[in-house]
Amino acid sequence: MKKIIISIIVLLTAASAHAAKLVLTVNKAERQTITGFGAACCDGAMCPYGTDTAPVRLLYGPTSKIGLNIMRMEISPSFNGDDNASWSNYNWQGCVPSAKIVKLRGGIVFGTPWSPPGAYKTNGTAQGGKSDSQGNQRGKLREDCYDKFFPWLNSYLKYMKSKGVVVDAVSIQNEPDWWVDYSGCLYDPQDLVNLVKNYAYMLDRETYPGVRLISGESLGFTPNYTDPLMRDATCREQIDIVAGHLYGHAPLDYMKQSAVLPAQYGKEVWMTEHSVTDNIDRLPNWHENLIFAEELNECMMAGCTGYIYWYMRAHWAFIGTGESKYGTENKKNTLLPRAYVMSHFAKHVTGSTRLTTSRDMTSGSGAAQEYSAYIKGDSLIVMAIDTIGTAYDLVLRLPYDVKSCTHMLSTGNEAENLCQESSIDLAEPTKIVTVPMPARSMNTYIFMINREETGIEDVEQSCNGYDVAPGTLYDLLGNRHASSDQLNPGIYVHNGRKVLIK
Repeated sequence: MKKIIISIIVLLTAASAHAAKLVLTVNKAERQTITGFGAACCDGAMCPYGTDTAPVRLLYGPTSKIGLNIMRMEISPSFNGDDNASWSNYNWQGCVPSAKIVKLRGGIVFGTPWSPPGAYKTNGTAQGGKSDSQGNQRGKLREDCYDKFFPWLNSYLKYMKSKGVVVDAVSIQNEPDWWVDYSGCLYDPQDLVNLVKNYAYMLDRETYPGVRLISGESLGFTPNYTDPLMRDATCREQIDIVAGHLYGHAPLDYMKQSAVLPAQYGKEVWMTEHSVTDNIDRLPNWHENLIFAEELNECMMAGCTGYIYWYMRAHWAFIGTGESKYGTENKKNTLLPRAYVMSHFAKHVTGSTRLTTSRDMTSGSGAAQEYSAYIKGDSLIVMAIDTIGTAYDLVLRLPYDVKSCTHMLSTGNEAENLCQESSIDLAEPTKIVTVPMPARSMNTYIFMINREETGIEDVEQSCNGYDVAPGTLYDLLGNRHASSDQLNPGIYVHNGRKVLIK
């Protein structure tokens, strides 16, 4: 990251004469707390990285340039980590080396089945069944094998723990609504309700304390797959995270609808896969990367608490593959511009609580300018995206007096413009600040709240055992902790406020 330190006196009267003005009001009303951002541990179609840990080393941890903290792994249709004869190119071992690094760097790892073992299914194979060889037979979990499903997930947790990886969450199924000829399994919404209601108690939470259960991750994050689980009291008790993908639907469509009931019941909402491929024959241009930034922003508007991209390494993802046909910038294991766009959210929004603004989007997607705001401890964070060729002066009306500002700016594909940092010095603590928003830019403004003037309460006093919901406690680097038990003494963030663990 190239760091440029600039001192600017920011007053309303000092706004650039050539730039048009936009006004954004940030309110105190709080919404969801953000768990983090990540990608999937796979290189090509569902094949894990194995011993190649370069992607996670570049992307994960608070000291990395990008700051990812969630990694998705496939639970391949194996028994006890052994290769299945039909799927011998991968097994549970493949994600272990990368998962160890993510965990060491304070991250979250979770597993998703593309299919349970073929022996449990109606078509006798891990394949979804949409092929001539299978006679177009729909591959579903057999009802007489429902009682085997969660013990199978337990065997995965046991295997990973034996390899030194404590898995934080397991999902029920990747895209249960999508009939495929590769590894897959179909569930109707009522199938998932029956499975969870009658058998999810078999997930061994005593042996693996803190493990969370993720709902089936539907292709388009459709409410018909998420709402039935939330309406059933027994299912609600078992499901910790409601998840889905964005294929075919923008975030402020079905995802926003699917987030309503989980939010009412205190559940997290994760977007666990989307592949923003743009033009697959080349590297994305800068405008396309700004559209990706807007997708991240709109997911936050929709109530998302975790965003997980698809591949880490692809010419349309975060790390180059080395294939020259996609352009000279596509160097293997080199960070691509899209990774730096992700860093705005991953490094600064993780662990924060979203605040409402006067320009919060309620529907649609792809506006010329988009915004969001967050609070994390003493920091007030404003995100601003401009996708058009017009620069603006952004007038911010803030809910607290602020005394300083750091501006993180990305303006193009060139290396020197991928992430610039400048300081904006305020003449005095103020609630009204004018900041520059260059044309075609991704901006993060990090304000330091002036506690002496705002009257915000001091650090809350506590001790080990502080009563917080699992997964809502963060250290000052943005790392999530399942609970306050056995934490080192120090200051942590809970719901946007500091707490002192003694």
